[in-house]
Amino acid sequence: MFVLSASYTTSAEKGRRYYEKTGEVVWEIDTEEKVVALTFDDGPHPKYTAEILDLLASYNAKATFFIVGENAEKKPELILRQYNEGHEIANHTYTHPLKTTLPKLEVEIKKTNDLIYSITGYYPELFRPVEGQYTDSLVQSLVKNGYKVIMWSWHQDTEDWKNPGVHRIVKTVLNGTEPGNVILFHDGGGNRSQTVKALEKILPELQKQGYEFVTISELLKMKNESGK
Repeated sequence: MFVLSASYTTSAEKGRRYYEKTGEVVWEIDTEEKVVALTFDDGPHPKYTAEILDLLASYNAKATFFIVGENAEKKPELILRQYNEGHEIANHTYTHPLKTTLPKLEVEIKKTNDLIYSITGYYPELFRPVEGQYTDSLVQSLVKNGYKVIMWSWHQDTEDWKNPGVHRIVKTVLNGTEPGNVILFHDGGGNRSQTVKALEKILPELQKQGYEFVTISELLKMKNESGK
């Protein structure tokens, strides 16, 4: 049984240091360039995803959306909008299962990728496991099928899904942002009005500090070019 549970523990025997060295799992990149990757999980949501896309457009910011297949199936026009506006679309399973087997998870991942392709003509190569949980066997399966596992900077988990308050979300991001960070937000899975309001403060402030908002693939390209 492959079990997904708490946010930062995994049943993988090989640790973060190993996977960072192989590049098979990514948390952030080491760079001095003022770039950050905004990531959004669990969407699309008909209201909040659209509002977030409007905000991103107003700041010329690109983001990566880790979408849940069954949500995408209901709102394909939002997936197409994300794609057409230059954002990156990535895989976050089909039903967002908290407990499942590896074979079932493999089916979910393929189903979501096929769905995204049917909407955009593009096959995602990035996958984020539910609640950040992974096993060595899952990573091996993903790598074999051409995926890269994307996590997030551990100090940049906004926990916005808990609705902690706009101020706390803003404080988490602005107090912790460093070049090469991957910031975790959610655009689906519940009421994300706090996330939207927090972004209204976060985006202009980070832009004022000189940060550029890039996709995960753009971040990875910078890592490869730097050789770090």
